Amino acid sequence: MRKMITVVLLAVTALPGIAISVPAAAQSRGEVWRDRQDIRREQQQLDRARARGDWRDVREQRQDLREARREFRDDRRDLRDRRQWRRDRREWRDEMQRWRSGHRDLYARGGWQAPFRYQSFRPGVRIAPTYYGARYVIADPGRYRLPTAPRAARWVRHYDDALLVDHRRGVVLDVVRGFYG
Repeated sequence: MRKMITVVLLAVTALPGIAISVPAAAQSRGEVWRDRQDIRREQQQLDRARARGDWRDVREQRQDLREARREFRDDRRDLRDRRQWRRDRREWRDEMQRWRSGHRDLYARGGWQAPFRYQSFRPGVRIAPTYYGARYVIADPGRYRLPTAPRAARWVRHYDDALLVDHRRGVVLDVVRGFYG
C-alpha cells in the first residue's frame, strides 16, 4: 500500500501537465447533493447519540452536524456564483471586444513565456497547480476589464490566454483565448 501511494505521488509530481477532464457545474451540483446527504446522516447520528444519553457523543455529533451544514452553505454559494458568472459572461464578451479595439497597446503580446508548453484548456478541466501558481495570477484584472472573479477563483495568464481558475480545486471555469494576442 505504501509503495502504491508513493508511486501515485511521484506520478502526480512528475507529470503536472496532464489535465483531467471534469465538468465544473456537474461536480458542484453533486457536491451540494452529497452535502445534503451528509447533513441527514449527521442528524441521524445526533439523534442516536441523544437517545443513548452519552453527552460527549452528542457534543461531537453536534460539531459534525454544524460542519456538514457549513460545507453545504459554502458549496451552494459557489454553485450560485458560477451560475451568475455564466449569465454575466455573454454581456461581458460583447463589451470586452469593443473596449479592446480601442486599447490594443494594453494587450501587447510581449515575450511572455512559461516553463511549460502551451496547452489549450477548456472550461471544466482540472489542471495542475503549476499552471495557476502565484507567478501567473493576473494581479489587477480590472485593468484589463476582466470581470470580478467569483469567490475562490482567480484570473491566471497562460501564454496569450486568460484562464479563470477555481484555485481550491484547480478547475478551469472560463477561458478567454487570445486575450493578450
